[in-house]
Amino acid sequence: MIVFVLGGSRSGKSQLAEQLTHRLQQLDPSQPVHYVATAIVDEGDADHRARVDVHQARRPPNWNTHECDPHVLAAVVRDLEGIVLIDALGSWLAAHDGVNADVDALTDALCQRHAPTIVVSDEVGLAVHAPTEVGRRFADALGACNQAVAEVADRVLFVAARRAIELRSFDEISELIVP
Repeated sequence: MIVFVLGGSRSGKSQLAEQLTHRLQQLDPSQPVHYVATAIVDEGDADHRARVDVHQARRPPNWNTHECDPHVLAAVVRDLEGIVLIDALGSWLAAHDGVNADVDALTDALCQRHAPTIVVSDEVGLAVHAPTEVGRRFADALGACNQAVAEVADRVLFVAARRAIELRSFDEISELIVP
């Protein structure tokens, strides 16, 4: 099972993903939990460090944390046994030169897993059009990445203001309108 959780900055998406992970662990306490952190922390950036600290403080001590080199995320995800929480695809993508991450390798790794996987990503494009070329390339690349992961996910949730809704595929919506 793949659950994909999307939302903007400070929307509560990571907290929802953590809550879902807790619930999955309660259902099967024999499965270990692996938190795969994709952010590369610039220790000179106090705001980013503080955000990462908040995430770390929320994690239970029995969760295994993997601060993952962004270039090996697919291999790490494929090799882990148990419940996996990946937080987040935006920082994973941003760590690649030219935002050229191997999304196909990631979606393949997600599909090969047998245990539950929860993936967190930033939703882009809900604000003003990015004023720089690099900002537009990032938005386009993350949008394409999000679509690819949503395509293989069993459930896709969108979070705003600590509220979540489940998103349906175009095919599911079409079937509601045209039987």
